[in-house]
Amino acid sequence: MPNYQGVWSLSTQYQNRTGWPTKAAPGTVILGNGSISGAAQSNTITTMSLPTLGSSSDFGDLTVGRNSFTAVSSSTRGVFIGGWDGSSPRSNVMDYVTIASAGNATDFGDISTGNNYPYGTSNSTRAVFHFGYPGAYSNILEYITIGSTGNSTDFGDSTVSAYAGGAVSSSTRACFAGGDTSGGRTNVIDYVTIASTGNATDFGDMYEAVYYMQGGSISSGTYGYFAGGQNSSNATVNTIQYITIASTGNASDYGDLSVTRRWQAQSSNTTRGLSIAGQNGEAYVNSVDYFQLVTSGSGADWGDLSNQSSDGAACSDSHGGLQ
Repeated sequence: MPNYQGVWSLSTQYQNRTGWPTKAAPGTVILGNGSISGAAQSNTITTMSLPTLGSSSDFGDLTVGRNSFTAVSSSTRGVFIGGWDGSSPRSNVMDYVTIASAGNATDFGDISTGNNYPYGTSNSTRAVFHFGYPGAYSNILEYITIGSTGNSTDFGDSTVSAYAGGAVSSSTRACFAGGDTSGGRTNVIDYVTIASTGNATDFGDMYEAVYYMQGGSISSGTYGYFAGGQNSSNATVNTIQYITIASTGNASDYGDLSVTRRWQAQSSNTTRGLSIAGQNGEAYVNSVDYFQLVTSGSGADWGDLSNQSSDGAACSDSHGGLQ
């Protein structure tokens, strides 16, 4: 037996502990796969570990197989919103999972109008999402209370009618960026205060106008990130742009993904972002990029999913909007 004498600091006690419980690093990601190569709409859900490179496994199934949807989350629940299920009109389905326990999704409620390519983000209580394409360009914002179930409610309007943009949040503010409009790609960034309702306010501009950044949110709580997408020349890009969420102003260059991606899913905890699968040009990919959110830098290979997929959406239990 070791001979422990004197008064120990807390750090010394921790270093010499035996049998003390430890808390796993946060960063469980839930991915709705969207379109798996060879199948137009998939209902499969994959769980991924942000702290552990290459760690993924089957989680369960969505209530309806679909693609081009968005995902939002609290620390305990993930919600998948809208999309395209192969029918017309577009899907108004919202379904949810409990992040800590694998299993099939459960019906949450309905969007007021079915649409695909919505983009949303959340804090620990409320999610706000920008309509995608319900058959025409739209500027509608709606919200849900994540801990309950029920239909979405009108929040207000954005300053532009667009679809397939990107969204990020802190615990107080949601920002919506880019997308496609009737006049082409937009570089506009808007913001709203999540706890209130009302129309969006101009935040600034992206340094490159892109869309098809796809479903999910990458945020440290202080900074929000927009990765990849398709630009005004219809080229798939690998650029990562970022904003300081609490201020207003234009986006800045952060770095590059390891490959060009569009129609990818995205998620994060407060220190690491993931850009998941999607299309590299016209080719479906199963690779996943990660990048650190603390300092500027480029993406690195996280690992591969078991399937090549595109048009999916992801959320996590520890993104920056939950801080």
